[in-house]
Amino acid sequence: MPSLHIPRRHDTLVGIDSDGCVFDSMRVKQCLHFHPLIIRFWGLERVEPQLRACAEFVNLTSKTRGSNRFAALIRTFGLLRAHPGAQGANLTYPDLSALKAYLASGVPLGNPTLRQALAQTPDAELQRVYDWSLAVDNEIAANMKPVPPFAAALKALAQIQADSDAVVISQTPEAALTHEWDTHGIRSFVGAIAGLEFGTKAQQICAAAAGRYPPERILMIGDAVGDQQAADANGACFYPIMPGAEETSWERFCDEAYPRFLCGDYTGDYAQSLAAAFHAALPDEMRFDEYAP
Repeated sequence: MPSLHIPRRHDTLVGIDSDGCVFDSMRVKQCLHFHPLIIRFWGLERVEPQLRACAEFVNLTSKTRGSNRFAALIRTFGLLRAHPGAQGANLTYPDLSALKAYLASGVPLGNPTLRQALAQTPDAELQRVYDWSLAVDNEIAANMKPVPPFAAALKALAQIQADSDAVVISQTPEAALTHEWDTHGIRSFVGAIAGLEFGTKAQQICAAAAGRYPPERILMIGDAVGDQQAADANGACFYPIMPGAEETSWERFCDEAYPRFLCGDYTGDYAQSLAAAFHAALPDEMRFDEYAP
């Protein structure tokens, strides 16, 4: 796993998710790039509305929002099998057992390690997943128009830079993250960028902290339950950016949550109430009747 070094200038560390958190880019990436390529690679044109509904639930509106692309792909196919609108379509579903074994292997999840897995154990379906993943990255790099950061996120980044060390914590490839942050001129706000090559988000936070910050002086900002789980795994604090209310969330961070974190008061009922509202906004189970084509 690559090393992750952040110059220590402050006694607090803030991890910041990128897609859907700093940038309003999740829906664009998923709906215009990820999902069309799933349909194309697996020949799902007959059930396009149902596939899109399942994929949007998995990646955008549920508790698995923001999860690794390979884990999300498995869950999407699982929901498609159960979708009433896909019954009778005479589909042949892929055997993703090799992909599941790869996810369970403990390696950092990404194209490089997936390529290594293929070299060790050739599998036609795993090859198709790898080709799809490469196509997604190439499609986004070639055709996705820049999506600007949330205005209040820029205000927050400036505040964070003044009082904390900062790192991008993401499951997007590092090259894509660096390009996006450079394109919008905000790369200087953070000391390092950790993409999926650096392991899970929990591993990224651990590597960034490197024993230099007490857990209560680490804050993770994110828009997905996986971001909170990564914070919890490190004993760190978590601040949620509410999907659909991102600007309001960032304003509250600037005016209220971040000052409390800096003075050691981001605890108890306050932090718990934010987390509870966040979880309430993201369901566990898909109601197929709400996603009828």
